[in-house]
Amino acid sequence: MIVFDLQCPADHRFEGWFASSEDFTSQKERGLLSCPQCGASEVIKAPMAPAVPRKGSQKAAAPASQQQTGKETVAGGDMPPEMIEAFKKMAVIQAEALKTSEWVGDKFAEESRAMHYGERDAKVIHGQTTPEQAQELHEEGIPIAPLLFPVTPPEEIN
Repeated sequence: MIVFDLQCPADHRFEGWFASSEDFTSQKERGLLSCPQCGASEVIKAPMAPAVPRKGSQKAAAPASQQQTGKETVAGGDMPPEMIEAFKKMAVIQAEALKTSEWVGDKFAEESRAMHYGERDAKVIHGQTTPEQAQELHEEGIPIAPLLFPVTPPEEIN
């Protein structure tokens, strides 16, 4: 995954997670990107500081704004405590929901279609799909939603 800082014409800045730079370009060309604050679809990559890895023996220092204020930071400034709490609550809610959901891996699109068209019994599932497959499912009227936080596949958990 790659994270880009994105920006709309109203100067709203937000993050976007993509499989690759080409994935960002593809989604932009197909009109799949929009500002979460104002809905503008004219989204561009905002300037970002390069991520320079530290040496293995070096300890990570907190960002300057975090050292001074003790607050979490996001692009453009400090994150309000209410937002931090909201993200924590959403992560707990997602984790609880996933306990009753079945991991189907990269068979998500196939399983979703089979349930939608009555070929399999309906159940709550989660898995992986490409942006193109997700768009196709949406166009077919199959209800899906992205997870808010990344999920580690069961086979990758220690």
